[in-house]
Amino acid sequence: MTLSTAPVPGLSDHQMLLFLLQLSLLITAATLLGRVAARLNMPPVVGELACGVVLGPSLFGNVAPGLSAWLLPRDPEQTHLLNAVSQLGVLLLVAITGAHIDLGLLRRERRTVGLVSVGSVLLPLALGFALGLLLPVSMAGGAGGEVTFALFIGVAVAVSALPVIAKTLLDMGLLHRDVGQMIVGSAAVSDIVGWLLLSVVSAMATHGLRAGVLAESAGCLLLVLAATVLVLRPLAARVLRPLEHAQPGLGLSAVVVLILLSAAGTHALGMEPVLGAFLCGIVVGSLGGAGRRSLDSLRTFVMATLAPLFLAASGLQVDLTTLARPPVLLAAVVTLAVAVGAKFAGGYLGARAGRLGHTESVAIGAGLNARGLVEIVLASVGLSLGVLNTASYTVIVLVAVVTSVMAPPVLRHTTSRIATTPAEAERQREFTDRLARAG
Repeated sequence: MTLSTAPVPGLSDHQMLLFLLQLSLLITAATLLGRVAARLNMPPVVGELACGVVLGPSLFGNVAPGLSAWLLPRDPEQTHLLNAVSQLGVLLLVAITGAHIDLGLLRRERRTVGLVSVGSVLLPLALGFALGLLLPVSMAGGAGGEVTFALFIGVAVAVSALPVIAKTLLDMGLLHRDVGQMIVGSAAVSDIVGWLLLSVVSAMATHGLRAGVLAESAGCLLLVLAATVLVLRPLAARVLRPLEHAQPGLGLSAVVVLILLSAAGTHALGMEPVLGAFLCGIVVGSLGGAGRRSLDSLRTFVMATLAPLFLAASGLQVDLTTLARPPVLLAAVVTLAVAVGAKFAGGYLGARAGRLGHTESVAIGAGLNARGLVEIVLASVGLSLGVLNTASYTVIVLVAVVTSVMAPPVLRHTTSRIATTPAEAERQREFTDRLARAG
């Protein structure tokens, strides 16, 4: 067999022009709306989330349809270019978050984190499943039947958005606080369970519910966790420690490659790439030294450019005009109420069972309520599988945006009433020192 030596066709001049214009527009708009949100005493992530919705069919597509169709065409190749860059941003963001997880604190508070995770998943999952059974048949996409649709709604209500929660906590300067660490740890556990359940729903929609689906998914998760401890951590130590005194760029390249390979590993097993990136960030952060400094040096660029781009690009697929139909609007209101109430109650009750005070429990319940772009990604999966239609997709996206907007004010109010401990102050000093050295 003779391999072809013909050159691979490159992007056309028009595709490259649109790609560069789209990057410029989304980064600029997300930055400006993020600044507006900050002026309104909200974290920038709120404005960045709204950017894609404003530039998508909900507003820009209606006001200037011709310009919107030219600048943001519904062309798969053009969309994939933008999505590829934004996905790189979210992987790096989650890895940076993982590097700043205090494993010692999570080990000490494992009972509380475990109880919060269980409460914030099981209660929303049960109530969301019941809601899915009660929603009108017209809201379902048809694939997999009524039970599959109901289980998908349950998963959508149960998940949190680790990338959005992480960016919110970083923007608000709360990641070093004990409550911030427990929110991120619980969100990580919740999302792992959520993606595991999503694999079951996907199998039900495409192949029906097979007896071995859940066991296979659980086996993959155990394999990933074992590989993180037995393979990734020794490999990262072997790669990064010799670079302790080498040129800074070498450590940065090595860390990025490790993150991408970890993301590729979990994706190859049918799990989310975000999980691999997060676990890699934890490993790199636990090793200290060159790897952690490299992630710190990445932080400014990721937070200022790639993360806003990811948030804005994902919102381009949202069309809020479908809410003009009364049945869809009613379903959206009920779904939002169930999602907010169940997630908050589950997190709050789990925290109280873990012997945390009322204020800390309220902060944890509010922090875990943010669904953000994880929910939008999940909604996109449901739409592509045929489990959702346009109406139910829009409802789930609305829940993602509203819950992400609701969380920061409650977090700000509650955490301002929690005294800073010496351990938190020391963790903040270490974080600030690392950023200063990286800069």
